[in-house]
Amino acid sequence: MRAAAVAWEAGKPLSIENIEVAPPGKGEVRLKILFNSLCRTDVYWWDVKGQNPLFPRILGHEASGIVESVGEGVTHLKPGDHALPIFTGECGECKYCKSEESNLCEVLRINSDRGVMLSDGKTRFSKNGQPIYHFLGTSTFSEYTVLHAGCVAKINPAAPLDKVCVVSCGFCTGFGATVNVAKPKPNDTVAVFGLGAVGLAACEGARVSGASRIIGVDLLPSRFEQAKQFGVTEFVNPKEHNKPVQEVIAEMTDGGVDRAIECTGNIQASISALECTHDGWGVAVLVSVPKKDAEFKTHPMKFMEGRTLKGTFYGHYKPRTDIPSVVEKYLNKELELDKFITHTVPFSEINKAFDLMLRGEGIRCFICMEE
Repeated sequence: MRAAAVAWEAGKPLSIENIEVAPPGKGEVRLKILFNSLCRTDVYWWDVKGQNPLFPRILGHEASGIVESVGEGVTHLKPGDHALPIFTGECGECKYCKSEESNLCEVLRINSDRGVMLSDGKTRFSKNGQPIYHFLGTSTFSEYTVLHAGCVAKINPAAPLDKVCVVSCGFCTGFGATVNVAKPKPNDTVAVFGLGAVGLAACEGARVSGASRIIGVDLLPSRFEQAKQFGVTEFVNPKEHNKPVQEVIAEMTDGGVDRAIECTGNIQASISALECTHDGWGVAVLVSVPKKDAEFKTHPMKFMEGRTLKGTFYGHYKPRTDIPSVVEKYLNKELELDKFITHTVPFSEINKAFDLMLRGEGIRCFICMEE
């Protein structure tokens, strides 16, 4: 029997339960999870407003741990390996995995509605015979979890697991959007819409790229002081202006920024991100997922004038191929991760992490599985 934080119904506090975790099947891995950090995606699917509810469920996807056992056919991992579970995968065989231009995977692409394993359509979690559903193929709010082997990135055992857990989602999503997709040049101006964890990681990407100005756009003025740690030089609150924020930014930057990264999921912010870039060479990158019925509307001349709009998923990182090198950069002190963790709670108090995020406090709340 293993402890897990189970979501029995939408919006209700998680319940710490003793559950059964089955051994890994063919092509699967069982991980002992040591550390979690709470991502807004977990809260979004726990609350399931406007989404398809699937309960009981074990949430969690931004985590780190150690391989406990492997199933038949798994060769790139062995018991004792340090690893990061990733909510998207890399089978290594499909046309997407073989392409240098994509980090998607035909087999292991993210599926928020699927609550079972691919190999047999069954769950690996249960309590008193009742199945408990998986989440994003990871379900890390459990002492032990079972994943497809293609969703597990083996990392250097020298890396502190309590620091690199943020690499498995939020950090790479924002940082990669900047350095891998927007690709600002030294002395470029960059605007980042949304200063949550992903947005701050995007700011960090702009900082290490040598941006001369990093303009943070957010509705919460309290986030500006915190954002300075990530290189933000100026702050714009759209509510404080009587004109569209893209016009405000264009006036601040003599025609617009060189690069803009949108990390809010708000469709109007996405439009503003494109329209605040400079004509001739501006690039806007969309990171967050908008509502299903959202429509992106802008005049075609915005593109004909030389602006480029791009989308990205997980910062364009391939999970198994690229994530180990991101961890190496942290070990080489080329990246800063510690400043993303602003709160810590024991696993038994995981609901406090949800409360902090709902109140908009801090960046990432760190959850220690072993108390």
